[in-house]
Amino acid sequence: MKSRMEELEEWGTDIIFGRAHGFRAWVIRCLLRAASCVFYLLVKVRLFLFRRRLRTVHYLGTFVVSVGNITAGGTGKTPVVELLARTLSARGRKCAILTRGYKSADLPSPQEWRNGQGKKVRNMPKIASDGKARYLSPLYAGDEPFMLARNLDGVAVLVDKDRVKSGIFAIEQLGSNTLILDDGMQYLKLKHEIDIVLVDCGSPFGTGALLPRGTMREPRTSLARAGYIILTKSNGEPQTELIALIRRYNKLADIIVTDHAPDYLENVFTGERKPLEFLRDKYVACLSGIARPESFERLVERQAAKIEIRRRYPDHHWFDQSEMDSFVQRCADRAIDLIVTTEKDAVRFLKPDEMDVPIYFLRISIKITQGEEEWQRLIRNICSLSDPQPEPQWGDAL
Repeated sequence: MKSRMEELEEWGTDIIFGRAHGFRAWVIRCLLRAASCVFYLLVKVRLFLFRRRLRTVHYLGTFVVSVGNITAGGTGKTPVVELLARTLSARGRKCAILTRGYKSADLPSPQEWRNGQGKKVRNMPKIASDGKARYLSPLYAGDEPFMLARNLDGVAVLVDKDRVKSGIFAIEQLGSNTLILDDGMQYLKLKHEIDIVLVDCGSPFGTGALLPRGTMREPRTSLARAGYIILTKSNGEPQTELIALIRRYNKLADIIVTDHAPDYLENVFTGERKPLEFLRDKYVACLSGIARPESFERLVERQAAKIEIRRRYPDHHWFDQSEMDSFVQRCADRAIDLIVTTEKDAVRFLKPDEMDVPIYFLRISIKITQGEEEWQRLIRNICSLSDPQPEPQWGDAL
């Protein structure tokens, strides 16, 4: 059963995207439009304060790469962060991913970490992975941080709203020399050496309006802060018009065009892998709790699968046992061949009591379709740095 909060969240989403109708929905949209004007002013004031250093910006003396966006959710950020971390790690950089861990639960008791002198470290972030061992379940790490920790060897994943604290821990305790700031465009307390901004080709500026009326966190003019712009989910198509539009706001950034390409299917509970051809002509049910489920469902359809059931939940939804059992039973009653979900959703699944229908997630990776030279230049720019870095200036972080 949906919680009251999820019902309100779904209703609010329907209002923002224009799917809710009637007088009440119209009134709410008018109020949200007025609130968006206030939000715009607050965004501008905040950016001004950080630009003029009237609010503290922390320099940690280690290279910081921010990966973010100007819209709320749905740009396919996690696979890009994974590709960046994997590539840098393979080139010899000691990376740590600093992530907020959205909707992750508080730990029942704090983790313990001892420094080189055997002393207990205080005021530390949650450690999803130190690059060698994985310490947290999806519940406490968050679904995306858990995914990153599971898929990346040699890369630390730290979870905390205070990314300055996480950065200091990564440098002092883990010896990291490259910090990847996950969803970092709006996190201005930590100095970014490089800003990578993602734009979804299918919905580049969301609904076109700022929060809370729309899905934009910042106006389009904020694209000017990007050093690199990665266009995601291009479906292999040229993006000439979108690139021309982006150039109105940023004439200098390198632009890289990518596609979220499926690699294979993996059974959520057994780990068995199947080639994409396994989906051809199969009757499938899509189950997801992500920001833009339609893009995931299109990927499934592109593999010549026949989608009979589409079940969508709010982003980061935690599935309970009754939901899983009833959905599997529904699929069995409809003679569905298999259930397909996303990798992010798969880490939040509970095993159904009866496995009458197999459940697979679609493994996605990033394919660069245009701008390979720009991507390699980005990697070289980071990897060519020589240690030691400048002395840290931590402000009042400690």
